[in-house]
Amino acid sequence: MNPKWSDDLPIYRQLRDRVVAMILEGVLGDGDALPSVRNVAAEYRLNPLTVLKGYQELVDEGLVEKKRGRGMFVTGGARDRLLRDERDRFLEKEWPHIVATIERLGLQTADLLQTTRKSPGGAGGKSD
Repeated sequence: MNPKWSDDLPIYRQLRDRVVAMILEGVLGDGDALPSVRNVAAEYRLNPLTVLKGYQELVDEGLVEKKRGRGMFVTGGARDRLLRDERDRFLEKEWPHIVATIERLGLQTADLLQTTRKSPGGAGGKSD
C-alpha cells in the first residue's frame, strides 16, 4: 500500500479504496487475509480506529469477512463483484460522457479502433 495520503478524502476511505485496488489487481485473492489493523496502523502511523473504520466499510460491502480471533479475509467472489460494480458504474456514469464527446467530435468507429490499436496497452497494441 502507498503510505501517502491525500487531503481529498478521509484516510479510512483511502485505505478502503487501496484494499479494493489490491483485490481488483489480484494482489489479494479470495480467502486471503488482510494485514492486521494493528500492523497497518503501526506501519502507516494511523490511529487503529481509522484502519478499523476502513476495514469495516469493506465488511459492510461484503468484500471482506471477519473471523473472530483470526482476522479479516477477502470473501469469495469479491473481485468478480467489484469488477461487475466497476463496469456498471463506468457504463452508467462515464460512458455517456464519452459517447457525447465522440459524437461532438464527429469521430467514427474506425477512427477509434485505429487509435486503440496504435496505443500501448490498447487492443491489439500490447507487446510481449
